[in-house]
Formats: sequence, structure tokens, C-alpha cells
Amino acid sequence: FNPLASQHPRKPAPSYTPLYIMSLTIDSVASFAHNNNNKTDGPPVGIPRLGLGVYQSTQAKQSSLAAFKAGYRHVDSAELYRNEAEVGQAVRESGLSRDQIFVTSKIWDIKGGADAIRRCIDERVATLDLGPIDLLLIHAPIGGAHNRATAWKMMEEAVDAGKIKHIGVSNYGVKHLQELLSMCRIRPVVNQVELHPFCQQRDIVEFCEKEGIIIEAYSPLVRAKRLDDPTLVKIAQKHNKNVAQILVRWSVQKGYVSLPKSDHAERIEGNADIYMTSSWMMLICMT
Repeated sequence: FNPLASQHPRKPAPSYTPLYIMSLTIDSVASFAHNNNNKTDGPPVGIPRLGLGVYQSTQAKQSSLAAFKAGYRHVDSAELYRNEAEVGQAVRESGLSRDQIFVTSKIWDIKGGADAIRRCIDERVATLDLGPIDLLLIHAPIGGAHNRATAWKMMEEAVDAGKIKHIGVSNYGVKHLQELLSMCRIRPVVNQVELHPFCQQRDIVEFCEKEGIIIEAYSPLVRAKRLDDPTLVKIAQKHNKNVAQILVRWSVQKGYVSLPKSDHAERIEGNADIYMTSSWMMLICMT
């Protein structure tokens, strides 16, 4: 797969190390590919295009370890999920070096002011217990413009202090992104939103691509509510795959970082088995 690459000019690059999307290959879920949109003097840092989502996971440690065994090198957690400690424990027990695994968390309540947000960020770092967090997101654009701006400034401060490597947002619409870009010192590297063939959010995707913001797709499996869709079933049968694999492949081939979730080891492994010919995607895009 080709790495995400915008054809639009970027604003001046920040002073910190940029974030690049890592591509999938037949050999590994975590092989590198570089995006040239955000050049700095620092070495490239990769974000695997396929990650394990652990929202509502009741066994995040076991699921994360199963994902690592299957080749995943990316786990997406959050304060709200209440399983950061389990994810951190899985990383430490994985047998992989820390720099081989990309870990994301998110802060939820941004309405308490600068000191409360600073404490929340420190709690994310302490709970994961992995050193600097690879990516920290504002979970949702709640609380009004002032609180969003305060939260972002506290996250920038955390980057300066070496607590966080990269920062981004989740569930931000175009107006929220425009607001953020008008005031930020460090640009968001990621916007994580719900994306799948039945929720394509083209305005957000177009804006992020124009601005060079990496797009992460949560709920790529449509919360298992469309696994009997006739079009998807037809495509899956044609390629000897299941519908979940078709949905993950759709999001990856669209250029997104895909975050399917499961607590079943066989499904975690199966969701990464997404290689087939590319002509099938035309049918989804045209519907």
C-alpha cells in the first residue's frame, strides 16, 4: 500500500520529530513507509497502519499480547477505556523492545483547567508506565473553545517536557480543526474519527488530507452491525475472505490508520489478513 501523501502544500514544519504512517506488507503488519509531507531534521517515527482498538475490552492485556503475536505493533487506548495499565503491562511482557510498539492514549475531561489537564496527562504517562507516550489525543471536542485551547497548550507543554512524543485529536470536525490550526504551536498529527463505508465523513477526510493530518479510523468493522451486508458478503466470497477483513482492507487502502477491536485471538489475527486484489474496492466506493 502507498503511504498517505497529500498533494497540497504544508505549513512550516514544527521543531519536533514528525510522525509518519507505516505501511502494511505481506511480510509484516509493522513495516515502515514514509510520508514526505512533514520533513524535519529528525529521524522518521512510524505509526503502524493497523492497530488494535481496546475500547470496552475486558481483557486488554491478553488481547494486546495476542495482537503482538499476530504482528500488530500498535495499540489504541484511552483514559476513558480504563485499561491503560493492562496495555502497558502487555507491552512490557511482550518480549518486544519499547520502540517497536506504538501506543496511543487519550484525555477525556478537559473542563477542569490547566492544572487538572496537566495532572491528567501525568496520570496517563504513569498508568501506562512505558516512558513517553507515542501519541496522546484529545478524545472529543467537548467543553468549548477555551477549554480545547487550554488542553492543547498543556499537551504542547507535555511534548516540550518529553512526556509525550506526538499529539493529536479525536472526533474533531472541520470547524474544530480550523480552530485548532489557527492557535496551535505544534500541529496535530492525527485526527481519529469513525470511518467505514457507511460513515465516510468526506468533508473531514478531505480537510485532513489537505492539511497533512493523518486520519485514523475507529469502528472500521461498523460495530459488527453490517457483517451481513449483501455487497460486502459478495466481495468477501469472491476473495475468500470474511466481511470484517474486507472492512479493514477498505480503511487501510483508503489511506487511513485502521483500528479494529476484538478480544478474540483468532479474530485479531484474521483482521490483519487483508491481502487480495485491489479491484474489489471499486464496488464499495461506487455504492
